[in-house]
Amino acid sequence: MLAAERLIVALDVNSREGALSLVQALRPRVQRFKVGVELFTACGPPLVREILEKGGQIFLDLKFHDIPNTVARAAVAAARLGVGMFTIHLSGGPMMARRAADELEAHCQVYRVPRPKILGVTVLTSLSPADFEQLGIGRSIEDQAVALAEVGKAAGLDGVVCSPREARLIREACGRDLLIVTPGIRPEGSEPDDQSRTQSPKVALEAGADFIVVGRPIVKAADPLEAAENIILQMDGA
Repeated sequence: MLAAERLIVALDVNSREGALSLVQALRPRVQRFKVGVELFTACGPPLVREILEKGGQIFLDLKFHDIPNTVARAAVAAARLGVGMFTIHLSGGPMMARRAADELEAHCQVYRVPRPKILGVTVLTSLSPADFEQLGIGRSIEDQAVALAEVGKAAGLDGVVCSPREARLIREACGRDLLIVTPGIRPEGSEPDDQSRTQSPKVALEAGADFIVVGRPIVKAADPLEAAENIILQMDGA
């Protein structure tokens, strides 16, 4: 896979116009775009369809986390929408993850539609060891991320979302077949913003990531396409 194909740009904006402007500017080099909670809440499924019509591929990052039946129905709705990947929270448990995977598979087979990849969110990249202590989680961040990744793999998910700092451990524990998507990517010298566990694009790929997600370093740049090109160059060195 080419470096440019492994880059997912997070459309961290809150308007249709802002999102479509970024897609238009980046489409010469970027194929995949992340639609998260803010943008989806503001613009909904119609914007996802517009981006798909423009040739973009969608990573729908809504982090479904609810009772198994509700998450399974949301998974089917994501398939109907035509996204390529979407997320669920692995802290929802193995039954929730298994129901989502099973019902998605059944729906896509019956209706002969492409099956999106389901990615399980392990530990948010904004969380720190101090947060874990406050939350009463006895494991380290690394152990928790690996344990949840193993739950996702056993439940039939296609991959996980994790910090680049846990990618190598998850790759070693879960093997090559599990997709690893890493947010919290910051080019060398850039600000971490509200992320606690960041790494550079090159380091993330060398640690075992299949895809990296980059938002503000591209979205907030004076020239988003140039910023994306610079990140792709860093990825090429991995």
